[in-house]
Amino acid sequence: MTFPILPEQASKVAEQTDNLYWGLLCASAAACLVVFVPMIYWLFKYRCGKPADRTPRHLPQNTIEITWTLIPTVVFMCFYAWGAKHYFVIERPPPDAMDLNVIGKQWMWKIQHPEGNREIDELHVPVGRMVKLTMTSQDVIHSFFLPEFRVKQDVVPGRYTTEWFKAEKLGTYHLFCTEYCGTSHSRMVGHVIVMSPAEYENWLVQGHPSETLAASGERLYRELGCSGCHEGKSIVRAPPLQGVFGKPVPLNNGEVVMADEAYLRDSIVFPAKQIVGGYTNDMPSFVGRINEEELLEVIAYLKSLGGSNPQPSAE
Repeated sequence: MTFPILPEQASKVAEQTDNLYWGLLCASAAACLVVFVPMIYWLFKYRCGKPADRTPRHLPQNTIEITWTLIPTVVFMCFYAWGAKHYFVIERPPPDAMDLNVIGKQWMWKIQHPEGNREIDELHVPVGRMVKLTMTSQDVIHSFFLPEFRVKQDVVPGRYTTEWFKAEKLGTYHLFCTEYCGTSHSRMVGHVIVMSPAEYENWLVQGHPSETLAASGERLYRELGCSGCHEGKSIVRAPPLQGVFGKPVPLNNGEVVMADEAYLRDSIVFPAKQIVGGYTNDMPSFVGRINEEELLEVIAYLKSLGGSNPQPSAE
């Protein structure tokens, strides 16, 4: 019988995180030994009543102070650089990652796949494929934690956060919420099922989704009347949305922002927050008319239009 100190390593990031952890632990232990071993030795050697040579000694104090300051500073700055490099790796999703949506809700995780498959408290992914999670909360703050992959990110209402991982081993792994979110917080758990690419494709087909995420978004886009203003020769003068995702957008206040998921979400629920240059705020807010799942579907549709260049709308 074994007693593992840390969870299983299911990704390269997990291995790199553990290496950094053990490196910090060893450096901290070495620093403690350098301080406490001499301290304990001198505690006994020069204790009261012990015959010991207590003649004052003239030591090179400046040399000792400079050495004691510089060496730990260099060592721990190396750890800082190591940690910063690792932080930027885990906080920057690769551009070619597979996009999945995650919605936290008291007390469950709801996952949306681009193909239209939906899951609750389970996440099926193919082995060897980078997976990017775009996450938001429908109510309170949650935290999406995959211990075997050593990745964790807060899931916050009203904004999008991202997390990514690449599973290197087949198997079933844990999924936890690690932010206290209410009375049933301890039951907000699930599993990540890592499958071979062929098994994953079969699983997608067996799910029988009625439509893809982008198709659902397009339907909502038209049902909510967005196409009446943002497409073709509309009477209302509105910014074109075709091809806008991933492009810089100039605003009326002179700023330039990137049209990412957060920008598209804010433009739907808070249209007065960032007004596109050359346009007025004529769009009503959709707060209360569209939920987080539907928002992600509409955004998936707008992202699917990213390959085309925006066409100016009629005035």
